[in-house]
Amino acid sequence: MRSPVTTSPADDSEPGTALRDTLRYALRTPAIGPLVALAIAVLVFSVTTDTFLTPENLSLVLQQSIVIGTLALGQSLIILTAGIDLSNGAIAVLGTLAMAKPVFEGSSPAAALLVGLAVATCLGLVNGLLVARLDLPPFIVTLGALTVIYAVSRLYSQSRSYPVTSGLLLFWGNGVHLGSVLITWGTFLLVGLFAFFWYVLGKTAWGRHIYAVGNAPESARLTGISVRRTVLSVYLTAGLLYGIAAWQSFGRIPNADPNSYQTANLESITAVVIGGTSLFGGRGSIAGTLIGTLIVTVLRSGLTQAGVDSLYQDVATGTLVVVAVGVDKVLRKGSAH
Repeated sequence: MRSPVTTSPADDSEPGTALRDTLRYALRTPAIGPLVALAIAVLVFSVTTDTFLTPENLSLVLQQSIVIGTLALGQSLIILTAGIDLSNGAIAVLGTLAMAKPVFEGSSPAAALLVGLAVATCLGLVNGLLVARLDLPPFIVTLGALTVIYAVSRLYSQSRSYPVTSGLLLFWGNGVHLGSVLITWGTFLLVGLFAFFWYVLGKTAWGRHIYAVGNAPESARLTGISVRRTVLSVYLTAGLLYGIAAWQSFGRIPNADPNSYQTANLESITAVVIGGTSLFGGRGSIAGTLIGTLIVTVLRSGLTQAGVDSLYQDVATGTLVVVAVGVDKVLRKGSAH
């Protein structure tokens, strides 16, 4: 794992050099760049719309960030190993159907919840086995899984949606009221998950192994780290997180729909990358992913309130990914010199 840059920007008399070095220093410092971007986005939408900074809308932004944030957390673990998961949204959708359909047909909510979590975890395990044991490219594996899982979701649900009324499945949508603002239990869970994995990645051997595998897998292997086992455990853990995201989704929309979360994979990747995690693996922070999630949600909310068409919102999200990857590549080249 690379040590964070702690030196200050160099003083250089060449025009533009000081500004460039300052920008590079800020972006290399964990979470500083994403935090600045979040502040700018909030400022822009506060000026251009009348409703963005209302307590009700800020509460809504937090609620909208829960599912994408949990998906992005699992995505972060995978990207840190230099992998990627295009199927996380599809896994969450199948998880919602595996929970909601049995309850709709009269099964126990607790049993259905466990089945949904197990389904998502097993799908993560399958992805991990194909990547870690068969050495297949993560992009190809998860792209294939994306197509297969969405097809299975439609077959299983017969292309219909299922309303959810179970108190257990709707639990994360409840919460505490602070005046007119609702802070849901799902929000507390999201923060708790990020805090837990922040500790795990920074303070445990497993977390150090994840960074080492993403940074230089062969070097990690030579130091005694089981690269295959580490990668497999990451995909397995991500699958469980996707199942939790499926459960959380009912707190926002009490309905299981096979056509939902079509762009969740792109949004989760966007949150991870603009949060400062490198798509090349081995570098990034969980705190940055949380801030990146808020950036994605704030962008969606602000553009919606500004009356921007959802298709243009997708254009903006895709552009963010490309820009973030470009910035990451420039910073990696700069650190190599």
